[in-house]
Amino acid sequence: MEEQVDRLVKKIWARFESAPATSRLLIGISGIPGSGKTSLATVMTDRVNALYANEYPGRPLVATFVPMDGYHLTRAQLAAMPDPAHAAARRGAEFTFDGDKFLQLVKRLRETLTPSTPTVYAPSFDHAVKDPVEDDIPILPTSRVIFFEGNYLSLDKEPWKSAAHLMDELWFVEADFETARKRLIKRHVKAGIAKDEEEANKRALQNDLVNGRQIVDHRLPVQEVIISKEDPAWSHE
Repeated sequence: MEEQVDRLVKKIWARFESAPATSRLLIGISGIPGSGKTSLATVMTDRVNALYANEYPGRPLVATFVPMDGYHLTRAQLAAMPDPAHAAARRGAEFTFDGDKFLQLVKRLRETLTPSTPTVYAPSFDHAVKDPVEDDIPILPTSRVIFFEGNYLSLDKEPWKSAAHLMDELWFVEADFETARKRLIKRHVKAGIAKDEEEANKRALQNDLVNGRQIVDHRLPVQEVIISKEDPAWSHE
């Protein structure tokens, strides 16, 4: 795993150094739930920022991590759907995200950087209240390497497809479904999404891995496939 990360860091650093100062480098990292994509995005952001701080001490950090979690539809929006019980049970499925809103963010970040470029804000997700928090992730004009992470960033369906085409790179973190299931059980119990392992397993099988099948079966071509393995360095997801 460490060798994969080292290679990817070198690749992105080389692309960043050769890119015009007026542009951003956008990388979309996708994978099935529990694959380790959040961990990869976090590690990549940290490593690129460490390189930048070493090369350009004193300057604002250059890399930012934007998770797709903030683009969940709110519980109120799910409750307003024709079948609110189904929508709530399937939260995390593609139709329970605001893909159009995410596309608008990507379009804005794709614009040419100028001295008057403002800070752009993305939403985060508060697991305590189980809803997005608007304008919670600042993306500074100096943030020129953006790592996006989310289930549907390489999905061959609009509006995700349009957002994917605006990325400089699409990466896919590949994990077998059984490994993902075990990770999801631990995560759901820890986050309070499920009261116990039995409930967490049911959610993983009936929702998360159903979504995972769509993600795998309808994936756009990607530039990198990263094989997910257990690694102490990947402890974020």
